[in-house]
Parts: sequence; structure tokens; C-alpha cells
Amino acid sequence: QVQLVESGGGLVQPGGSLRLSCVASGSRFRVYSVGWYRQAPGKEREMVAVITDLGYTNYADSVKGRFTISRDNAKNTGYLQMNSLKPEDTAVYYCSHLGVWGRGTLVTVSS
Repeated sequence: QVQLVESGGGLVQPGGSLRLSCVASGSRFRVYSVGWYRQAPGKEREMVAVITDLGYTNYADSVKGRFTISRDNAKNTGYLQMNSLKPEDTAVYYCSHLGVWGRGTLVTVSS
């Protein structure tokens, strides 16, 4: 059974940075894509970034140039480096892998 655990969220000021982690267990992590999604209050969940097994990446237009998705297959872990954070980045961030979702980690960008 695949399980995902996110961490790294928190409160940060505008312009600050955070790195989210997603640790996967119970899967052949290296052969499947990993994605980060977010859901802000009152809004639908949206794709933030995805990385394939071969390392190809795709980003939402709103985060291009600010966020970087990566993976460490040896650690069964996906990462989302978030720089130049804006108040509109405030949301619960979820990791997704093999159709499974983590519980999410809250990111709040506020002064």
C-alpha cells in the first residue's frame, strides 16, 4: 500500500522560501511520476508541479521561475523548493504519486 507523508510547510513572510518534502513508502518510487498540488481556501485543488520518472518537469504558470520540483529516488522522496513566495501561494500543499494523496502540509505566506 502506497503512503505519502508531506512535511516542510509553515508560516513565511512574502519573498521568503520553503522546501516541502514528500516521502513515499510501499511503491517502486523511481518508476513513476510525483506531483505537487495545492488547495487554497474556497478554491479547487490545482496542479503546482509534476516530475516524471525520467526527470521531466511541468509547472503551473503561476509558479514558473519561483518553484522547483525535484526527486531523490534513493530516498523515495520528492521535493518542492518554493522561492519568492507570495500571499497567493497560501494553501494546503499535497503530494500525489500513483493516484495516492498525502494528507497535505499547510503553507501560509503572510507578513
